Amino acid sequence: MTAPALRMISSMATKKVLTELIALYAQQPAGAAVALESVGGVDAARRVATGEAFDAVVLGADALDRLVADGHVRAGSRIDIVRSDVAVAVRAGSPHPDLGSEAAVRQAVLAAGSVGYSTGPSGVALARLFERWGIADAVNAKLVTPPPGVPVGSLVASGEVALGFQQLSELMHLSGIDVVGPLPDAIQITTVFAGGVATASQQADAVAALLAFMASPQTSDIKRANGMDQA
Repeated sequence: MTAPALRMISSMATKKVLTELIALYAQQPAGAAVALESVGGVDAARRVATGEAFDAVVLGADALDRLVADGHVRAGSRIDIVRSDVAVAVRAGSPHPDLGSEAAVRQAVLAAGSVGYSTGPSGVALARLFERWGIADAVNAKLVTPPPGVPVGSLVASGEVALGFQQLSELMHLSGIDVVGPLPDAIQITTVFAGGVATASQQADAVAALLAFMASPQTSDIKRANGMDQA
């Protein structure tokens, strides 16, 4: 009897890379079928926490660790899969701001008519950065926050956001925008996305094998093609 497909939930940031990794896993001798659902990270964590029957969970490491601490993801099952950096985008054809230094990025933020970033881990880190720079009030007055699951880049493409910050993986494949570049090293925000076995899963060994494959060196080319790095 064939085992049911593993049910995986993730945040939108990893939807494309996980889809490609799942397709590669299906080609392996021991590869299992996987049904992926990608939603806003906050919503994904909430659904796992309320007991919805998932097998595998892939979220920002901090969010996954909270689910482990609360007993919704099995202790000891966390595997780091990818590292993802933040980039900056403007509407296609718009002037490109200078991102060459921390001071230049600060000036670009102050000069922008509107600013957008997500509610995920990178957005939380950006909010802290703007506070450190002493410009949080100025940014909040022109901040456009996308609804959960809606990419910042789509608001940049529509003109609602003049300067958008999001992980490169979520910006690089969108039309209607120009990815200006990554944040400079001094202020780069790197999110580690990790996977774990949901406590509700009846196929823990199969999930562990899937996550180990996703973290393995043979998957690094797919990660790089999606603007991410091996964790």
